[in-house]
Amino acid sequence: MKESGYISAIRTEIRVRHYSYQTEKSYLYWNRYFINYCQISHGSEISASKIGQFLCYIAEQCNVSASTQKQALCALVFACRFVLKMDTAGLDFPYAKAPKRIPQVLSAEEAKQIISQLYGYHYLIAGILFGSGLRLKEALRLRVKDIDLTEKSIFVHQGKGNKDRVCILPSELILPLKAQIESVKSVHNSDLRAGFGLASLPISLIKKYRNSAKKFHWQFVFPASRRCLHPSDDYICRHHIHPTAFSKALRLATKQAAIDKRVTAHTFRHSFATALLRKGYDLRTIQELLGHTDIKTTQIYTHVIGTHTSGVVSPFDA
Repeated sequence: MKESGYISAIRTEIRVRHYSYQTEKSYLYWNRYFINYCQISHGSEISASKIGQFLCYIAEQCNVSASTQKQALCALVFACRFVLKMDTAGLDFPYAKAPKRIPQVLSAEEAKQIISQLYGYHYLIAGILFGSGLRLKEALRLRVKDIDLTEKSIFVHQGKGNKDRVCILPSELILPLKAQIESVKSVHNSDLRAGFGLASLPISLIKKYRNSAKKFHWQFVFPASRRCLHPSDDYICRHHIHPTAFSKALRLATKQAAIDKRVTAHTFRHSFATALLRKGYDLRTIQELLGHTDIKTTQIYTHVIGTHTSGVVSPFDA
């Protein structure tokens, strides 16, 4: 089996199941890596021993993290199960267990201090991360139709786990968001005059929404500076800005704010949850705002604030 045909078959199985584009890129990367490392030329050559050999290689020689090793295993098992039709029940590969760490958080003052060093749409993105608890990719994928300035809410469409949810919108961001939306309208009108204006839609949705894909409400709130070719459907569109653009701005802002902590975009999400917990909001409410499937994921923030929501006081302080 040629690599191109095998990889194409994996891509087809991924898209049939409507996995995200990021998952598609990840799964194809690890299967290509596996094929090249084991020098496989036909699907029949893939075996449990070779998969084990590859996983040992990336763990011991490449020193990948437990989560990366787990991602590689998931990609290979997916290909074996749905493309090669192999029985994966007998594959004796333990999923690497990542260590449980308490997340780094910022106080409200520290978060606002960093955000104040950002400008333009970077300021808005950071404000949404800290003020609404969104993940970075969820914030970047926001479209004009997802912002409700009247109800002060943000609709997150198909967040992690393909779950929809409604989040709060900070009042302080309403005016700058209005200005940003007007800026998006100006860019969109310019695209229309140039004969473009199609929104960047998830894979194959352009066939369904072709007639309405040029409407303003489909446009990203944080559009890229240039038009691009859609990675799968081959039409000219305007995508949202790349996550690395915000990450670079955030690193500089953290340095300028003199905050001596490791701060990433996800730190704002952790800080949002911790701030709500400190104010006395119940875990169930915070779980819904964050979009967690299991409340055990939300409970980690009780450890962050040092109290397990039970008012425990150290005997040294009693």
